[in-house]
Amino acid sequence: MATKRRIGVFSAGCALCHEVIDLVRREAGSTSEVIVRDMLDARVLARAAKFGIRSVPAVVIDGKLAPGTDIQTLKDAGLGRAL
Repeated sequence: MATKRRIGVFSAGCALCHEVIDLVRREAGSTSEVIVRDMLDARVLARAAKFGIRSVPAVVIDGKLAPGTDIQTLKDAGLGRAL
């Protein structure tokens, strides 16, 4: 079985965050494990700081912060592609 990509979506629960979460889940398909990280949790805040995240929504694909949240940028970063 192929290894799945790990995708983290850092969210504060806003409408834009939910839009990006839905987009990522839809485009990731079965090639990825999508984890939503709630920025209201102190542990998640600490994790976000390690990635340099200063605004949400933010997407991390396989341990690398994607440079944006638009669909093409995320696809270029590996969203929707198997490892």
